[in-house]
Amino acid sequence: MLSQSILSSVRVLRTEARRSIGIMAPALNKVSDPIQQLFLDKVRDYKKKSSGGKLVDATPEIERELKNELERVAKQYGGDGKVDMTKFPEFKFPEVKIDPITQTL
Repeated sequence: MLSQSILSSVRVLRTEARRSIGIMAPALNKVSDPIQQLFLDKVRDYKKKSSGGKLVDATPEIERELKNELERVAKQYGGDGKVDMTKFPEFKFPEVKIDPITQTL
């Protein structure tokens, strides 16, 4: 009984170790494919450019178009310029007054 339990545990550990190595092996290797290296370079370049939350390589025309679209959406969904449309709305539910029921026997 004890040997069956130990044997079963060894099988599970061997399977888990094989899976872990299979997942980590590509991450541990250096990039040998030039296309893969170009992709990684572009991703790192994009990360550098995108700091600050603004559009990357946006022309004034694209920024103007974005502003127009944001204004259109704000008008469509009830934003009048005074409401912050990026903030989640607060709901207020008034307390309902309920008349008590009187029972007479």
